[in-house]
Amino acid sequence: MARPGNKIIQPKLVLLGDMGTGKTSLVLRFVKGQFLDHQEPTIGAAFFTQVLSLSEATVKFDIWDTAGQERYHSLAPMYYRGATAAVIVYDISSLDTFARAKKWVQELKKQGNPNLVMALVGNKSDLDSKREVQVQDAEEFAQENGMFFMETSAKTAHNVNELFYEIAKKLAGACSSKSSGVNLNNETQERRGKLFLLHRLKVKRHRDFRSLLPDN
Repeated sequence: MARPGNKIIQPKLVLLGDMGTGKTSLVLRFVKGQFLDHQEPTIGAAFFTQVLSLSEATVKFDIWDTAGQERYHSLAPMYYRGATAAVIVYDISSLDTFARAKKWVQELKKQGNPNLVMALVGNKSDLDSKREVQVQDAEEFAQENGMFFMETSAKTAHNVNELFYEIAKKLAGACSSKSSGVNLNNETQERRGKLFLLHRLKVKRHRDFRSLLPDN
């Protein structure tokens, strides 16, 4: 629920990653507090909404959970285009999904929003005994690419809410830092208006001067 007098932002958030990494499970845990042992694969994409109330702002997430199957890859740009935040998910028990996550990051850096808030998420932390991706490797990759990193478990709910709260705080902070830009835009518009009025005044004076000249 929005706090009285609090500013409201409505960011578009997209989840990307290989099939079976638990993207849908993360969203369902965050939005509905649910976990299903047998989650059907997403077809195309699924849409969810959730609201987080922070001291800085009320964040109304529009969440797009994309399908991980390769045959849906060509549809992904339709969902990450215009996104303000992206969660790239891999399975800590699968090196292949980590390699795929790296490719998603590179694709986003080339084609996505340059101001995109990106999170690298190692899901299924409950499978630590089967771990193939080391925390240090993921942390280094995230730092090199201007992301923040977190390990989660949709099954146990470990760090799931914390992940989305961290994204919300970063978005709210970015929104606050841009507030001065609104004044700059207003000043630019005001300056343009003054120049237009000055131009009209000059034209009028020119016409008034010509009216004083004798006819040929």
